[in-house]
Order: sequence, then structure tokens, then C-alpha cells
Amino acid sequence: MSRFDSYEEYDGYEEEFTRNDRQARRKRKPQARHVPKRANSEIIEAIADTAGLEAGFHTTYRPGLFEQGWLLESLRGFYDQAYITDVLALVKGGKEANVYRCEVHERLDFPLLAAKIYRPRMFRQLRNDKMYREGRAILKEDGHAAKETDHRLMRAVAKKTEFGVSVQHTSWLMHEYTTLQKLYSLGAAVPQPIASGENGILMGYCGDEGLAAPPLSEVKLQRHEVEPLFREVMRNIELMLQNGMIHGDLSAYNILYWDGKITLIDFPQVTDSRSNSNARAILERDITRVCQYFRSQGMKPNPNDILRSFWRRYVERNAEDVKADLSRMLEGNEE
Repeated sequence: MSRFDSYEEYDGYEEEFTRNDRQARRKRKPQARHVPKRANSEIIEAIADTAGLEAGFHTTYRPGLFEQGWLLESLRGFYDQAYITDVLALVKGGKEANVYRCEVHERLDFPLLAAKIYRPRMFRQLRNDKMYREGRAILKEDGHAAKETDHRLMRAVAKKTEFGVSVQHTSWLMHEYTTLQKLYSLGAAVPQPIASGENGILMGYCGDEGLAAPPLSEVKLQRHEVEPLFREVMRNIELMLQNGMIHGDLSAYNILYWDGKITLIDFPQVTDSRSNSNARAILERDITRVCQYFRSQGMKPNPNDILRSFWRRYVERNAEDVKADLSRMLEGNEE
């Protein structure tokens, strides 16, 4: 049998020939196709179809059509990893995220858990977070800071490409989750963080099966509760400052009250007290808002005095200590 009778030989000659044939390469090159932009109604329908109830994750809570897809898709990781078995109710609907009461898998020792799920960008009204992001690292999905030498990522964020916006969303979420982890370990009055996902956070739940803990803004405190709870809020603000953090959006609307105790929530905009040029103004707003609520409960706290005391003790003094350490180092080098 002649070697030319082998089809494999012919295939080899053809491959060698076309490799140098520009015209043949052009013909093989796929042509770009224009994909028309979809209408909002089509996008909503697509979102709803991404994770239907028939996919195996059945919930007691019945989400609306536009909500169903992104909610179940965001929660599926928590379900698959045996953290939760059901979504019982919508606890709180917000501009940026919704919070749901979830039934817990039997392997975990919690009566209930809360899942904070960020809304899709088309339904979300994110605040202008530039002021809070100053001095903060960009966090990746694992909670670690992205390297500034990762030029592709940094360019995408600066240009606000689709990838860059996704990176910022992940960083925003992970700043909340890692802040909860640190504060909980320090003994702050915050929900216990359980797990994080691409679009949500699972944490301890405040309330019972029938009622979620209300915010302080909806509570009239008993006279004997007012001063102890005010001191507890101030303890948490002070604890954060000791660790270089400012809540950034603290008020009676995101301090929960349950069974005589308070819990601070909503930390995505946590601010670095040492590297953010707006830090003092942000802290002043937090303290002023808290004092306004406790004034309505009969106290007369002075927010300016509290601000000056905290700032001098935990920010200015730290800056002075850094300068002193630097001076000592320089003196040592001169010797």
C-alpha cells in the first residue's frame, strides 16, 4: 500500500499547506456577530428562569417573578453546602439588598439564620461609595486584598468596565463580611458571620420565628434601658475605632433591638479611620445620629464632646505614636 493511500498523510499535507495560506486562515476565522441589546422585560424573564423552584430548592417564602431567579441563585450555595434548608420570609427590603429569615440545617446549632442578598445591578440603588472606599483595599472573593500590581484588575476598576464593576461589588460585599468576622471575634454587638457567597452573606438572626428584631428607630425604650443601651452603642463605636474602623452609616435605623439588647448591622461602607481623609466627618455623622435618637429617649448626650474625646484618643494619638516611632528610627539610623 502506497503511503499516499493514507488519509492521515493527506490530512498532514493539507494542514501544512493551509497553515501558510492567509486566505484559508481568514475563511476559518469566525466573524463577529452583533448581539442586540435586550429589553428590561427580557432580562427579567431570563433572571427568573436561571433558578426556578423546580430546580430542587423549594422555599416556603414565595418570591415574586423578578425576585425569584436572583434570590434562589444567590442562596443556592448556602443550600448546597448544608447551611440552610428553607427560606421562610422576607425580613427587610432595601435599596441595595434584601434580608431573609432562613431555616437552618440540622448540623448547625442555630435556631434561625439571616441571609443578606444584594439585588441585581438593574434593581439596585447603590450609594456613591467613593467617599467610603478611600484608603480601603479592593477585596477578592476570598477576603484577601487584591495586589496593586494587578494592573488588569486595577484598570478595569478605574474604567468601570463590566469586570471592574463586578470586582467592586465583590469588594463591597467582602468588606462587610470580613468586618463582621473581625468585630464578632472582638466581642462587638454584631451578628455572627456564618458564610459568604458571590452575592450574599449568611449571618446570625435577631428575632424569632414570627418577628424580626425591629430597628431602634421603631422602639420606645423603657426608662431604665436608655443609658445602658447608649453606653453599649458607644462601646461598639469605640471598639471599632480602636481597630481603625468607622461604621460609616450608623443610626437608629441599623441598630436592632431585641430582648433588651442591641445589635449593629450593615457594614459594607465601613471606613478606615487612619487613611480616609473624610474619616472625622463620617464619624461625626455616626455619633450625631446616635445621639439624636437617645435625645428622643430622654438623654442629653453631647456628640461634639464624644467626637473630640474618641478622635483624640484613638486617631490623633495613633498618628502621634507613628510619628514618634519614625523619629526614633531615624535617630537610630543617624547614630
